[in-house]
Amino acid sequence: MTRALRRGPAASRLALAAGAVLALAAPAGAQTLQEALSHTYANNPTLATARAQLRVVDENVPQALSGWRPSVSITGSAGYFDSTLRQRSTSLTTQGAQTRSVEVDTDRATATLAATVTQPLYRGGRTVAQTRRAENQVLAQRARLLSTEQQVLQDTVSAYVNVIRFQEEVRLNLNNAQVLQRQLNATNERFRVGEITRTDVAQAESRLAGALASRADSEGQLQNARATFQRVVGLAPARLTAPQPLRPAARNNQDAAQIAAMNNPNVVAALFDEAASRDFIDVQLGALLPQASLQAQGFRNDNQQTIGTRTQGESITANLTVPLYQGGAEYSAVRQARQDASRLRNVVDDQRRTASQQASQAWETLQSARATVDSVRAQIRAAEIALDGVQREAVVGSRTTLDVLNAEQELLNARVSLVRALANVVTASHALAQAVGRLTAKDLALPVQLYDQEAYYRAVRERWFGLRDYAAPQPAAN
Repeated sequence: MTRALRRGPAASRLALAAGAVLALAAPAGAQTLQEALSHTYANNPTLATARAQLRVVDENVPQALSGWRPSVSITGSAGYFDSTLRQRSTSLTTQGAQTRSVEVDTDRATATLAATVTQPLYRGGRTVAQTRRAENQVLAQRARLLSTEQQVLQDTVSAYVNVIRFQEEVRLNLNNAQVLQRQLNATNERFRVGEITRTDVAQAESRLAGALASRADSEGQLQNARATFQRVVGLAPARLTAPQPLRPAARNNQDAAQIAAMNNPNVVAALFDEAASRDFIDVQLGALLPQASLQAQGFRNDNQQTIGTRTQGESITANLTVPLYQGGAEYSAVRQARQDASRLRNVVDDQRRTASQQASQAWETLQSARATVDSVRAQIRAAEIALDGVQREAVVGSRTTLDVLNAEQELLNARVSLVRALANVVTASHALAQAVGRLTAKDLALPVQLYDQEAYYRAVRERWFGLRDYAAPQPAAN
């Protein structure tokens, strides 16, 4: 996913057509699609959440590596001991044997202190397996971050294009309402002089009312599109310029499907998830294998038995534990891990098929949208000629008011269809790039500081201790 997507000749022609139809110049200070994408990449909270989640998963690696490291602990206790010993004492006197009760009070302060170092030597292979599993989990999460990045950027493209589309639809509907208002005025004049009937006036009034309703509807959709834009991008849409479609990321339908099956982030994430599940089998098997460790201890005990005594010393102990039977739960855990690995192998196949399907659909949608653009442009040319002819014929009385209104409506519908088709071309070209895994900030060559997926991983992987936040600053638009 390193090659920047470029614009092709066909894309340039479509962009010029979009500029002509949408009548949007590129004034100084205009907001381009690249600027909107850059701002989204730097400020979108969904993307920031996915980056934070990657940093959470990065911590699995130092946690797994801790299985190689010693554990050190110091334990101590302090207390006060008070006891009374009562016993009978017999003594011989001149009067004979005499028995008496003797009480002995004992009080002392007690203290213990011990320092213990335990070094694992062998944990049944679990440390190695847990480390491999954690590494695969990190790689899977990086792929998910790319998937989230692509979806956020695609949402930005859709929001950007929709604002332009509905702006143009509002302009077309407003212009149509003005034309129909003039048509109604002219129809009323002709009705007053007796050239036409009341039916012609009613038809003109009906079309004007319909045009006003369409304008209100398009204005509402424009406000919705502007709200979506602000949510995704984080800025209110300003003077947007008509964007260019991307150059196709594949040569044909089959090529797109093959690339998506290998390069789509969801497929990559599923592959690493499946690898992590196989490592988890080894983790569970470790519970059935011997465990070996080395323990060193230094201790000191004061006044434990009698006052004024102290015991201190050191010890080194090699420990070996061989599990024979632990209730059977560990065997179930191994079987469970194997079934989960089998499930995730099927998930890989499902993600590959899904990615191939999405890429094929995106390719066909793009081709269909391009063909629609060509057809609708021809339709507009024909509708303009037809409207001019109908208007001329209506002047001499060979056409009715309804004929003129129908011709005007056909031209309006064709122009709206062209706006929508051009918007579909831009959106579909980016959807194809997303399906094959090439709709990232790096592939689009956005002028932003790219988020370093490995920075936090490198900062914490070999760290034995530390509580501060090692996250690097978030990217910012240049």
